[in-house]
Amino acid sequence: MSKGPVSQFIQHHYRHFNAAALVDAAKGYEQHLLEGGKMMVTLAGAMSTAELGVSLAEMIRQGKVDIISCTGANLEEDIMNLVAHSHYKRVPNYRDLTPQQEWELLEQGLNRVTDTCIPEEEAFRRIQHHIVKLWKSANEKGERYFPHEFMYTLLNSGVMKADYEIDTKDSWMIAAAERNLPIIVGGWEDSTMGNIFASYVIKNEMNPTTMKSGIEYMVWLADWYRNNSAGKGVGFFQIGGGIAGDFPICVVPMMYQDLEWHDVPFWSYFCQVSDSTTSYGSYSGAVPNEKITWGKLDIHTPKYIVESDATIVVPLIFAYILGW
Repeated sequence: MSKGPVSQFIQHHYRHFNAAALVDAAKGYEQHLLEGGKMMVTLAGAMSTAELGVSLAEMIRQGKVDIISCTGANLEEDIMNLVAHSHYKRVPNYRDLTPQQEWELLEQGLNRVTDTCIPEEEAFRRIQHHIVKLWKSANEKGERYFPHEFMYTLLNSGVMKADYEIDTKDSWMIAAAERNLPIIVGGWEDSTMGNIFASYVIKNEMNPTTMKSGIEYMVWLADWYRNNSAGKGVGFFQIGGGIAGDFPICVVPMMYQDLEWHDVPFWSYFCQVSDSTTSYGSYSGAVPNEKITWGKLDIHTPKYIVESDATIVVPLIFAYILGW
């Protein structure tokens, strides 16, 4: 595959240290796919608000991603950006804000994520208006779905199309919904929509079992992994740390150690892009070799770690894989 100017640039200039690790990880990802492997991508932090969808959506469309694990925040924030982009407020001088200025943002209904404020009324409430109808419909019928399945139903219904404010090609959730891409959302309750769902349960307007749980996600993932890990196997591309990566990577030792299924292949590629530097007791800062001791990675699994800002690194890696 011929490479475009971005790929040529990083190959020429990125020769050492984290820059070289970026190139190595990109080439390893590409080789894994060329050899018939599948890839899980995990999204931590606020990657959707960082608009990673600009490159991730194309990765999904071109079949470079087979399954995603993300936080509940990333699941919803891509859709929030889709329908409320013009109402977002950027705060370049966020480091200089006083507590009083932060309070003023709150009073304006602006919830800050680093340098970007999410507009509560236009983003959260606009989605809430539609998603609650789906929750209540399922609740009344005694049906149960995963969090991402409700979001897919919402997007595929087209009821929000009139509210779209960005080019849909830049929304990774739309690309994922079109492919019905598997998504794992551990700890979905730790999100705005999760909090809203809990509020309806507290008000006795919703049964908590209408939303399928994290345990059910793990059970589903075990079955998916068993059916997709033959041959080259499944790779693990981790963006950031936290539950988005910690939750799904444990499926392998769970099957091997707890279920005693000794024919389970290890993850066959591993890369973590994070600014959590190697440290004592930090799971997100653990070097890949530590995962060997937990039965997640094999001695021979290609392992990469790029200690840098994922919002800078990941689009470049994706650009290389896409041939840009």
